[in-house]
Amino acid sequence: MSFSTDLVNLTQLFSKDCSELTLSFDGYIYNPLDYAWENHKFYLENYVKDSASVLFLGMNPGPFGMMQNGIPFGEVETVKTYLKCTQKIGRPEKEHPARPVLGLSCPKSEVSGKRFWGLIKSSYPVATDFAEKYCVFNYCPLGFLLPTPTSRNATPDHLPAEERKLLEALCDRYLECVIDLIKPDYLIGVGKYAEKRILSNPAAKGKVVSSIIHPSPGNPQANNHWQENTEEKLRSLNIWN
Repeated sequence: MSFSTDLVNLTQLFSKDCSELTLSFDGYIYNPLDYAWENHKFYLENYVKDSASVLFLGMNPGPFGMMQNGIPFGEVETVKTYLKCTQKIGRPEKEHPARPVLGLSCPKSEVSGKRFWGLIKSSYPVATDFAEKYCVFNYCPLGFLLPTPTSRNATPDHLPAEERKLLEALCDRYLECVIDLIKPDYLIGVGKYAEKRILSNPAAKGKVVSSIIHPSPGNPQANNHWQENTEEKLRSLNIWN
């Protein structure tokens, strides 16, 4: 089988395993690898290459990004016009009334994704050129929304300890398989949580592991010259032009 076929099959199995977990989270759980599978599959086939020497790892989907369209840091305009991932997107069985999945019609921009992909577009105007050297994944495919009127985004650490460990075991195994398949030299966490998960993974042995500041507006460090600081960090690792 080809590299892309192996990656697609691996990811589809990972999605199934995550969906079959019994989680007691009192809220809404979205799995965009399920309802937005066709768009994510297109992304894997076109923007994850075995030539990539740098792997960026985010944490989990945001409500206006990957939850909407299945693409890591999936700021909708970037997904449509830069990555051109415009495949069919369905909807989860259970949605928070305030956070329906509108796919590529979502009117709200995800700030984290706009910053992250904006950095990439500034150096790689053609997305396929970026994909020759870099690839982008999220550690956990599941998005969590609290059942409050504001539908605040939650992270996997809201789960009970034993359930979180079960989910992390699946995510760790998928990450290990992805690293073994792509064989990148550099593993870069987008934020400290992702870096921590990389460092605990056996496949990270012998790789250069580091992190960049997470671009979320909820992170005070990200709201002051995020792109310039991130470029400086990546250049210091000799992985950015």
